Amino acid sequence: MATQHSSGDLLADRRYRYAEACLEEGDHEAAADLAEQVLEIAPRYAPAWLLLGRAREGLAVTRGDPALQDAAVRAYACALDIDPDDTLGVRAQLSRLGVGDGLPALSPAYVRALFDGYAPRFERHLVEGLAYIGPGLVNDALPRVPERFAAALDLGCGTGLMGAAIRDRVGHLAGVDLSPGMLALARAKTWQGRPLYDRLAEGELGAFLAEEPHASADLCLAADVLIYVADLGSVLAGIGHVLRPGGLAAFTVQSHDGSGAVLGADGRYAHADGHIAEAAATTGLEVLTQRSADVRREAGLPVPGRVVVLRRTAA
Repeated sequence: MATQHSSGDLLADRRYRYAEACLEEGDHEAAADLAEQVLEIAPRYAPAWLLLGRAREGLAVTRGDPALQDAAVRAYACALDIDPDDTLGVRAQLSRLGVGDGLPALSPAYVRALFDGYAPRFERHLVEGLAYIGPGLVNDALPRVPERFAAALDLGCGTGLMGAAIRDRVGHLAGVDLSPGMLALARAKTWQGRPLYDRLAEGELGAFLAEEPHASADLCLAADVLIYVADLGSVLAGIGHVLRPGGLAAFTVQSHDGSGAVLGADGRYAHADGHIAEAAATTGLEVLTQRSADVRREAGLPVPGRVVVLRRTAA
């Protein structure tokens, strides 16, 4: 039986690797031809359908042929039919082409698989390669009063970069993440001779927040996490549920000058200022701070973003 890592046939796997190399080099015609050869041998190998879709997209651009883009959509649909949980991120490709099935473009299964594979090199790549400074920006944006927070939630905690940045200001620190691989690294971290986190949970943000006790946290943090969420309303509603009146939420987002949320070519969402303000207002949160910040670099260029601090209103 084919897996995401192997088609189950050595010849098909070898041709798939050649197809990947051709796609990387920009030879879309050869990549499409090799992907089709793979699928003749292993027709239920979802990664080959995804690769074929990407190759056909490239050919559609170079040849100016709309029929090839339609063919790319059909290839993506085949991949999604084989992998309905979408661990490969096919919905993001379809969303970019204006085709969707009403489900989130970035599925929890895709984000989990992405970060499980990324976990061993996550911190080095993020901090050294992308000049990532999100946790420091979030910590610096928080008001100095109160000096300490009794209970904090680190949403999408990853390997613990945000937790390490905030630990000396927090009494009880809990973290949640979709990725078991990330959580294993966070669990291994210590602070002053004890575990960095008092509690770690594996799960999706919305479900986790819904199950937390009402008004049980003084602080919610999300550094470089909400870029994988299209509609901030549901997450901010969950944050409003867990925060005590007067409690704070601080997070980073990528930004754009339009409206709503836009899925970029980097596979991350950028949120408009108006979307943030509207989502906060409808969930019992008020904006204390919303400042421009470059949270990291991509291809040597700064990625425009925002650092946001919200407060739970008494109501």
